[in-house]
Amino acid sequence: MIFIGIALLIAVGIVVLISADAGSLAGLTQMQTAQMVPLVVILIIIAGGVFTRRHKASELLTGVMLWVGIFGVAALSYAYRDEITGMAGRVVGELRPGVAVVDTNAGTATFRRGLGGHFEISANINGHQTPMIFDTGATAVVLTLADAKAAGIDTDELRFTIPVSTANGMGQAARVRLDRLEVGGIARNNIVAFVTEAKALETSLLGMTFLETLSRYSVTQNSLELVN
Repeated sequence: MIFIGIALLIAVGIVVLISADAGSLAGLTQMQTAQMVPLVVILIIIAGGVFTRRHKASELLTGVMLWVGIFGVAALSYAYRDEITGMAGRVVGELRPGVAVVDTNAGTATFRRGLGGHFEISANINGHQTPMIFDTGATAVVLTLADAKAAGIDTDELRFTIPVSTANGMGQAARVRLDRLEVGGIARNNIVAFVTEAKALETSLLGMTFLETLSRYSVTQNSLELVN
């Protein structure tokens, strides 16, 4: 029974912590709620000891220490939840460079530099997930022919008359407007973009026609931050 009682205590304690963050619990202030938690812990442990006379003292002590340890880990995890979330985001960024670590409160999207040295971006164009590369040297968002088709653009009607310089050399592109471009939760409508001819570009580029709509963007050694 002691394990059940203390397990319930853990659940109640976590709820108390979360509720206390909102400001009050059952009319108590946040400080009063925090002061109440240790008292509840002591009372339940004492009550558990009364109803477990048949257990050895060593077994009781081991059980109590186990659940106190679990409660301590839960409390620390809650107290440092922002740091843990940030750390988890950085780990995900390392494993999946194109996926943004999004901070909705700050309106930021952060990307980690990929193994190839580029900042890979997983963008959403007209509802289609499109892999892109961050490129301040591109005067506009530039799409490969395949990505443009996947995003619902009628490439058969395009006129490739604009000369562009790509990693594969000079090529021809057509000017289009994207209904919606979203990167890391930052969305823009009616963005000017270029679509290149087949094989003129290997990967689509996130260029200045999107980047110049941001409040700012910053690049450090291993991270890229976009600010809405």
